[in-house]
Amino acid sequence: MQPLAYHDAPLMNSATSGSAVRPLAVLATVLPATFMQLVDVSIVNVAIPSIQRELGASYAEIQLVLAGYQLAFACVLITAARLGDILGRRRMFLTGMIGFTATSALCGAAPSPEVLVAARILQGLTSGIMYPQVISVIQVTFEPAERGRAFGLYGATIALATITGPLLGGMLIALDPLGTSWRSVFYVNVPIGVVAALAARRTLPESRSEQASRLDLPGAALVTVGLFLLIFPLTEGRESGWPPWIFAMLAGAAVTLTLFWLLQRYKTAGDRSPLIYTSLLGDVAYRRGVALAALLSSGLPSFFFVLTLYLQIGLGFSPLHAGLTTFPFAIGSGLGSLASDRLVRRFGLAALQVGCGILAAAMLVLRGVVLAAGAGATSWHLVGILLCSGLGLGMVISPMTNAILAGVRGREVGSASGVLSTGQQIGGALGVALVGVLFFAVLPGGAVEAAPAEERARAFASALGDTLFYPAAVFAGCAVLVGALARARRRAGDAPA
Repeated sequence: MQPLAYHDAPLMNSATSGSAVRPLAVLATVLPATFMQLVDVSIVNVAIPSIQRELGASYAEIQLVLAGYQLAFACVLITAARLGDILGRRRMFLTGMIGFTATSALCGAAPSPEVLVAARILQGLTSGIMYPQVISVIQVTFEPAERGRAFGLYGATIALATITGPLLGGMLIALDPLGTSWRSVFYVNVPIGVVAALAARRTLPESRSEQASRLDLPGAALVTVGLFLLIFPLTEGRESGWPPWIFAMLAGAAVTLTLFWLLQRYKTAGDRSPLIYTSLLGDVAYRRGVALAALLSSGLPSFFFVLTLYLQIGLGFSPLHAGLTTFPFAIGSGLGSLASDRLVRRFGLAALQVGCGILAAAMLVLRGVVLAAGAGATSWHLVGILLCSGLGLGMVISPMTNAILAGVRGREVGSASGVLSTGQQIGGALGVALVGVLFFAVLPGGAVEAAPAEERARAFASALGDTLFYPAAVFAGCAVLVGALARARRRAGDAPA
């Protein structure tokens, strides 16, 4: 099988004996895979009580079950994207998908907490291998005029997956299919993964960069260690009480990632097959776009983190009830995503600024509603605001990826997808860490599960109200960055502005 090099024309599918690629079939293959692996970040949260009860897992082990997946996922994105350039994106996607399916089955069958932790780390690793290939595959499969719609559906998938995990997990736990209890949140991936792998073998074109010849092993080692030293403290710092070793790791991350960057500059200058082409960040629009994606990721997961605490602990909602309460956000996001491509074609990137403004305003309105409702808050107080918030997000996240990657060419496709995905992961980890510190700092000491229901609800409402200033400010900042991105794209002539 001869892989195809990147170009802007439609690819020919070497997997199907030279027949023309069917872009919609490619999209139908990679988007469910994207949804599945992103859902796995949050779906496990609702299964925690059952895991603790059945496996006798300690709180520290549960933390590793949650953090191990995200940590392994984030640390391999850049290296995996480059391997897609070198070995072929279809090959790496299939490797990741098959591994993700197998490790999902291993998670479901885990007989002990130790096995579950190890399986979750492997699951995150295989997910990180697969994830950046999706962006690259879309970039090289679709003609420039069609990428907006394709990335719009990709963005809608991300938005839907971000908040569907708790709902899907709650439904599976409640239904308890075949008596599998918490194991069903992992087993559900197996049939989906098998179908996706079979579809990928038939529909995905093989592609790779013409310039990619070998993997930069020193660079891969440096970036993996550096990202671990950065993301682990962000995910575990608050729970550990921010001891000195957390800050030592962050300092180590700064040193390691600086060495990585210097090595990449040296290899780019000599065209020595770097892990990241540093010339990519010479594109002002791309640099601003990555900052936008990271900032947006800082606001969204952190918002749902504190909202979930408010709903499940403050108001005492079950995981299923909380998931149903937030589901209007997913509906709004889907509607916003469907309209986003048309809006961008007509109004340019100003449509994204409107979406950011809706998100920022919705956070402030939600704050007012939560504080006014106090202990009497119900789902009906929130659904309208969450629907509008979803509309705003759909208008932003769907066209954002296409706007960021509009100027990326040839050899930089893998680097661009890896850096973008990693930036989003770092932004999300940083946002949750900051918001967690803020939320628990303003939460009154008596607001614990043992406190009277009304007192607990009012305390959590007050803490949520104070914390919502953070995502509101983040989304307002995103509107400013969209304007900067639009100006850069106008100068380059790469995208509607």
